[in-house]
Amino acid sequence: MAVASLPELAAPFRWERDYIAADLPGARALFSTRRGGVSTGPYASLNLGRMTGDDQDRVSENRERLAAAAGCPRESFIYGRQVHGTTVRRATEPPSDERAVAAEDGQATGLPGHPALVFTADCLPVLLAAEGAVAAVHAGWQGLAGGILAAGVAALREVGGEGQVHALVGPSARGCCYEVGDELHETFAAHDARVGERNLDLPKIARAQLAAAGAEVVHDSRLCTMCHPELLFSHRRSGGVTGRQAGLVWRT
Repeated sequence: MAVASLPELAAPFRWERDYIAADLPGARALFSTRRGGVSTGPYASLNLGRMTGDDQDRVSENRERLAAAAGCPRESFIYGRQVHGTTVRRATEPPSDERAVAAEDGQATGLPGHPALVFTADCLPVLLAAEGAVAAVHAGWQGLAGGILAAGVAALREVGGEGQVHALVGPSARGCCYEVGDELHETFAAHDARVGERNLDLPKIARAQLAAAGAEVVHDSRLCTMCHPELLFSHRRSGGVTGRQAGLVWRT
């Protein structure tokens, strides 16, 4: 895979080696890319998704590398089994072997040192922080239509988040590339997010929904997963055979 130069990022986003980092009030966030791992083929190289055709030992090693980049044990990650729903977990206790991974598309916690984490490959990774709590939300068009971002902000408050809510919208499929049918355009007609004849700007919808839910500060990475094959996994671009990157946020 050819190595291209890294695209420029606007503050608060910055490059830390192969990761996109940002600081939020009382929190730190990372978005992984596909670089820096051990997987091969369509999963090259930092594939973090177990629900793929990748070798599981390689996925485990990649997750260890993610944990090292975050400066925390892999066992501290809080994540769910994503099903394009609207359930956001209120994680008030550390992860344990006794609790099976449940069907959840968001995680909110006030636990220091326990990153809330979501996996994506075109859907939006949205990271939230307020003083005392953080949340990570996996938002595809189904989640956006169902109100998962408002659910994420509500969960952030319920686990102790106080003051202003800050949000980060990570790399995702965007209006330049994300083509959809008429039914989906109708679903989001109120957001005026159509681009050209067929494309839809999901991050624009997300930014509006976050503001409506009470997120006072919203930053968008402006990176399209479909435009950067050397840097980011994309389910649509690859025809469904690809890896997963992650968005994670934790209290500092």
